[in-house]
Amino acid sequence: MTVNTTSRPELRRPDGAPVRVLVVDDEPTLAELVTLALRYEGWDVRSALDGSSAVRVAREFKPDAVVLDVMLPDFDGLEVLRRMRAEVDSLPVLFLTAKDSVEDRIAGLTAGGDDYVTKPFSVEEVVLRLRALMRRTGVTEAGGGSALVVGDLTLDEDTREVFRGGEAVLLTATEFELLRFLMRNPRRVLSKTQILDRVWNYDFGGQANIVELYISYLRKKIDAGREPMIHTMRGAGYVLKPAG
Repeated sequence: MTVNTTSRPELRRPDGAPVRVLVVDDEPTLAELVTLALRYEGWDVRSALDGSSAVRVAREFKPDAVVLDVMLPDFDGLEVLRRMRAEVDSLPVLFLTAKDSVEDRIAGLTAGGDDYVTKPFSVEEVVLRLRALMRRTGVTEAGGGSALVVGDLTLDEDTREVFRGGEAVLLTATEFELLRFLMRNPRRVLSKTQILDRVWNYDFGGQANIVELYISYLRKKIDAGREPMIHTMRGAGYVLKPAG
């Protein structure tokens, strides 16, 4: 029996519980997309579609961080932030907005926002910025680690270094994201659609054969001259598992 030694770099609260994140956006599809991505990180996530609901949920849920749209149907994100900070003055906030002017950025940050992502954005960018924000503001415990390990394959999410059997593997940005997704789901068959949605973002309009192309790139770098770890499951997708 092979023991699965995979470690996933989960951010957790100092008491060991999953971090809590509130997602506030008046676009239901977008709010759901971000919520699902954050739950994939192992976090406890709630969502709200307007300002009044956001304030109410925040009071009950007591989030560790908030992803907050600036433009909301009842009152704007700056007012939501003001009301939340009246109860928790150090609550970390990542603003989402369709606006891209310097004035809007300054307004958000002056109001107390900790970071800013402009729409359209990649979900991966939101996840990475939120992880960095929570580490920076001390929400999570230190020493959570940033390495994904599957068999003799290691990927460091912070340094973006990859090693197979102790030897460095140089990857492009897209190859890195593809490998990271595979390594976060070891022994799980991932369809081309799942990979497209996660690695190339939900609005990618290309062909599914781009997945085949990048899988072949990864195989040449990860599996070349070694026992393979990346396997094709005909009609189903791809799976990464320890060699042997």
